[in-house]
Amino acid sequence: MTEPLRTPPPATARLRPFADNPARWDAERSCALQTGRIAYDTGSSSVAGEPYLVHERTGWGWLAWTVPADGSMPQRPHHIGVLPPSATWTDRLAARWLARRQAGRMALHATSRGSLRYFAVAVGVIGCFTAIDAITRGIPLGIAVPAALLAPLLADHLPDRLDLRARQRVRVVQGAAATGYLQRLAACHTGLLRAAADSDRHEPRRAAEIGRHLLWDAAGLLQRQDTRQASPQLIACERLMLQLADQVTQNTEHTTAQDAAADVARAHTPRRTRGPYPPWGPAGDA
Repeated sequence: MTEPLRTPPPATARLRPFADNPARWDAERSCALQTGRIAYDTGSSSVAGEPYLVHERTGWGWLAWTVPADGSMPQRPHHIGVLPPSATWTDRLAARWLARRQAGRMALHATSRGSLRYFAVAVGVIGCFTAIDAITRGIPLGIAVPAALLAPLLADHLPDRLDLRARQRVRVVQGAAATGYLQRLAACHTGLLRAAADSDRHEPRRAAEIGRHLLWDAAGLLQRQDTRQASPQLIACERLMLQLADQVTQNTEHTTAQDAAADVARAHTPRRTRGPYPPWGPAGDA
């Protein structure tokens, strides 16, 4: 009869924003309050209807957190991104692009939902001066003006196209149910990574590698299917991740107990005293 699974350590039960660096979260929240881009009950912010997201990059991907208006900590990420287990330089570059700091947007009108990125507005201003200079140099009006008008639209559209290309290399999970599940799985995987970093044994490192593949597979399931449809596969992933965490915990406890017993044995072993001469007596005169 197999033993029941033990509960993982409570420290890894749920991921919190910047748990290892609370000052970073305080700084990000202060920045959100200064710009007015905080999450209200509707989940959106006061700027262009988009939530202000704080991206916490990890070795396996990133977590995007909202900033609640009441000053509390967010309970779950807005979305979670997962890198492939054998991530290439291009994959990591795509993850850095998707987890970049959000660009500010300027509303086109006080009552309009349309907006442009500040970068696109700057391109538009530069384009106007460039068009005026081009017209004075003899460029036809029918070429200079359309180019000046299209430049800010292309600048505002380009980041969205790059987002689509970058999302083909990573797996991004959204939705309360999906992110809540993947958050639990990522918390267990974080515990495995910490155990592997604190140990020089092969077992914790192998468990962390398997956990990375499980996280990637679960993100693929949650990206393609609803949590109810993928429930059997997701339950199997979570059970295997818990088994890995349990095995690593048992292995760590066993290794710690062995090291402690060895230290006690060495402490009670009498040391050999060595006299002023070798065991065969003092050396004679030549």
